[in-house]
Amino acid sequence: MLLSKLVDLIKIGDSRFIKANIFENIDIENAASLDIASKNQISFLEENNILKDNLGKTSASAIITSNNIEILGILKSLNISNIVVENPRIAFAEILNYLYEEINFSPGIDDSAVIRRSAKVGKNCYIGPHVYIGENSIIGDNNKIFPGTTILGNVRLGNNNVIHPNCVIYENTIIENNCVINSNTVIGSEGFGFIPQDGKWIKMPQKGAVIIKSFVEIGTNCCIDRPSVGNTFIDEGTKMDNLVQIGHGVKIGKNCAFAAQVGIAGGAVIGNGVILAGQVGVNNRVRVGNNVIASSKCGIHCDIEDGEVISGFPAMKNKSWLRSSSVFKKLPELAKKLRQLDKK
Repeated sequence: MLLSKLVDLIKIGDSRFIKANIFENIDIENAASLDIASKNQISFLEENNILKDNLGKTSASAIITSNNIEILGILKSLNISNIVVENPRIAFAEILNYLYEEINFSPGIDDSAVIRRSAKVGKNCYIGPHVYIGENSIIGDNNKIFPGTTILGNVRLGNNNVIHPNCVIYENTIIENNCVINSNTVIGSEGFGFIPQDGKWIKMPQKGAVIIKSFVEIGTNCCIDRPSVGNTFIDEGTKMDNLVQIGHGVKIGKNCAFAAQVGIAGGAVIGNGVILAGQVGVNNRVRVGNNVIASSKCGIHCDIEDGEVISGFPAMKNKSWLRSSSVFKKLPELAKKLRQLDKK
């Protein structure tokens, strides 16, 4: 695609275009990161990018960047065409959609799919090979359900969702619109509910449901459990990486982001805009406030107020954790001195 055409597409998009400096209207074949980009490829550079110092070594034909005088001066001296926007990363994401066309799956139901008579499938849906849709389930319009997916009874799936291969969606689950569920994820499985009695475990029936609002994306191999009563709830715009475990009865707010291997125990309440880094664990019935950020491997055992940045195990304010961690490596020496003082 000609560079000038990409510029026109960005203008139409939502990247807040500022200007373009095209030194050669070259054909852009694909995209790459700045350090490995070659001719006929486009990349992007933000002001705080660590690759900025190596800008003179790139072979990219065009770069999306911000309105930084220093960077633009370097690009001009290197004769590298550039597109100036307020948010280079967002513009780069838009361009990836333009350069890489998705494989088109024409609407239709594969002959090997099993759809129960009481189930309903809306218009323009793609139902792939060996998909199962159970009794009384309702599938809305323009959904893509890829091979091997199982949707059990009484499920409500809205419009424009993508369910990737081999997902399992249990009964009574509600998924609204424009969601993406990646491969092998299980939604609505039984919560881990057992009651100790006389040295044995008595199973608590898990009869609740899972409700997922619009524009939620869930990674590969995630598990979202249903509770004994009530709902597990995920609000609009929340994104989850791979291998995330959401326990029974958890409530998650809007526009949260959870990295890989996050685990949230039953009954926890997560506010809006919460960011949980990799392997963060949240204890059962804990309340995490709005816009909290938890660094990797953080263990959240008590309620966290709005806007806190936390680290460590157990979790504490990030600044306190940094001060504490700087002391850890000195502990053997300090212990030795204490023993010497004790002897004296």
